[in-house]
Amino acid sequence: MKKVRAKKQLGQHFLKDESVAKQTVDAFGQNGDFEQAIEVGPGMGVLSKPLLKRKDLELKVIDIDTESIQWLKNEGLLRPDQIIEGDFLQLNLYEFFEQQPFGIIGNFPYNISTQILFQALDNRNYCKEVVGMFQKEVADRIACQPGSKVYGITSVLLQAFYDIDYLFTVEAEVFDPPPKVRSAVIRLRRNAVEKLDCNEKRFRQIVKMAFNQRRKTLRNSLKALLTDELKQEPIFSKRPEQLSVEDFIQLTNKLDAQRG
Repeated sequence: MKKVRAKKQLGQHFLKDESVAKQTVDAFGQNGDFEQAIEVGPGMGVLSKPLLKRKDLELKVIDIDTESIQWLKNEGLLRPDQIIEGDFLQLNLYEFFEQQPFGIIGNFPYNISTQILFQALDNRNYCKEVVGMFQKEVADRIACQPGSKVYGITSVLLQAFYDIDYLFTVEAEVFDPPPKVRSAVIRLRRNAVEKLDCNEKRFRQIVKMAFNQRRKTLRNSLKALLTDELKQEPIFSKRPEQLSVEDFIQLTNKLDAQRG
């Protein structure tokens, strides 16, 4: 009981269904883009076991929970050098993987799942793939297309550099303790975009500014950045959820051009 309480505080629920674990692992790293992999939040090792059968992957696991780390060590599933006790969000992935390509997989703690993806995004030149279990509404938001009510900042920023697939929905009863929400597994694969065709810092600023007032048209949400002439262009009659990544790139260039 103590272990369950500790994990609930971290926002994690143990996956107990081995078929779901296998399905998740089977979706990971099939393009051969990397050999090194890190599992975030291994818990009781349900994902770790099928991962260890993958001879094409060199696996390490990281967990902030002392009890999980001790359990894994006691079970002897992994070598000691494969187990890291620590905070994934504090891990310097660039140095940890020695500037080599890698993938991230896990039944991610709900409360840091989006942060994990932004950690991947910050290391996008080396992080080739992420396969993870998320709260379903978070998975929907990350994977959805323009026009969706849940399309937002996270969708645009991640889809700029990753191709995202919603793989399957997972019901609550496959976890211990069962969460009060449904879950889903999604996959992010690095796309061919090395650099956006715009000022990337400005791109992020404009995406965030637009979605911070998502119910307004761009003419209103971005009015502080617009000249009277630019306001007349048709794109500014749209709301942010109607714009693709490419539209936001063009928008960024329009606004930069107006600045001279």
